[in-house]
Amino acid sequence: MPLRLHIRSTLLIIAATAALLGLGFSTLHLLKDRGTQTAVNTGAADRFAPPGTVPIGGPFTLVNHEGRTVTDEDFAGKYLLVFFGFTNCPDVCPTTLNDIAVALDMLGADAKTVWPLFISIDPERDTPDLMAEYVAAFDPRIIGLTGSAEQIATVAEAYRIFYEKTSVDAYFESDPTQRDTSEPKGDEYFVSHQGQTYLMSPDNDYLTHFNFGASADEMASTIRLALSTLGRPDGEEK
Repeated sequence: MPLRLHIRSTLLIIAATAALLGLGFSTLHLLKDRGTQTAVNTGAADRFAPPGTVPIGGPFTLVNHEGRTVTDEDFAGKYLLVFFGFTNCPDVCPTTLNDIAVALDMLGADAKTVWPLFISIDPERDTPDLMAEYVAAFDPRIIGLTGSAEQIATVAEAYRIFYEKTSVDAYFESDPTQRDTSEPKGDEYFVSHQGQTYLMSPDNDYLTHFNFGASADEMASTIRLALSTLGRPDGEEK
């Protein structure tokens, strides 16, 4: 079965599973005491962090799903929706990418003011070709980014994203005391990670974020609010 049809046909199952599993999963990793994490409260939809006041985001060099090396400067001048995940993710990633795709549709012509970026935290398996096939199954406007392990570690650090390889069983274990913390072997693993999606300014400054489970309507309305209150990207007209 083609990847697009396979993903679309399983989204209903994923949504039901994620409703029960994903919220607890994302909350768990946001609350873990990790040295690279920064806790941020989004607050009301009409409130954005003043540019430069939250230490999230920064320069990066990665490889896009067309195999071309890109940097953060390639995405300057537009708002960014930045989400970290991996193509083998069974729940949070496909659900979030589908929500992003729906939000882009809801934005209509305003979608051109946003770069939606999906950054892999599984560079060993997520090649540019695989990323290209994966993001196309959701929306051709979503840009898949991967790179070396070092490049991914650098951008994850900049965005305060915690991630780690885990066994399949440990990934679904809700009780932290029962998790197998040994290093998984071979390709049979998932990657535990935080599930928020960042909204960044055209200057790559943190504005707000959407926790896992935020609706496409919330994303679209918040982006519209940013456009109306913070301004449209340079050269963009309604």
